[in-house]
Amino acid sequence: MLIEADAAIFAGLVAGEVAPPLRLAEPGWETPEVLQMLQAIAVNVRKDFTPAAWLIVESGDVIGLCSIMDVLQSGETIEIGYGIAPSRRGRGAARRAVADVLAWARDDARVARITAKTAVNNLASQCVLEQNGFMKTATAANDDDGELICWQINLADQSIPVM
Repeated sequence: MLIEADAAIFAGLVAGEVAPPLRLAEPGWETPEVLQMLQAIAVNVRKDFTPAAWLIVESGDVIGLCSIMDVLQSGETIEIGYGIAPSRRGRGAARRAVADVLAWARDDARVARITAKTAVNNLASQCVLEQNGFMKTATAANDDDGELICWQINLADQSIPVM
C-alpha cells in the first residue's frame, strides 16, 4: 500500500519516527541525510506536481519510499526512485509499489510516461522495472552512482502488469 508522504511525514522520517498506527519496519533503514535529500526533492517537485512521494507500507510497517525524482515536459514525464528497508528486500515489495505507482499514473491524465534509473549492478531493481513493463532506453553516468541504466514506460503504449 502507498500512503502519500507529505512534509509532516518526511519530518518524522528524518527524526526516525512515523505517526501511529504506522510503525517503521526497522529504525535507521535509511540515513537522515538521504531522507533529507528526498525531502528536498519532494518540496521541489510539489511546486509543480503532486503527489511527490509515497510511503511503502505493508502490514502497518513503513518499509520504504517511492518518490518522484523529477518532473519533465510539464508533468507529462515523471522520473521515479524507490528504496526498501534491507530486512524487507527480496519479497516483492518494490515490484508491488512500482505497480501501484503505475496504476496511479494511469488514472492521472498529466502523466504519459515514467522513467527510472538503476545502477548497472543493481539486478534486483532492474527486475522490478522489467516485471512492471519498463524498457531499457539508454545508459548514463552519475558522479554518485556510477554507470546507470535508464528505463521508461509509456503508459498509453503498454498494458501495465497486474500484480
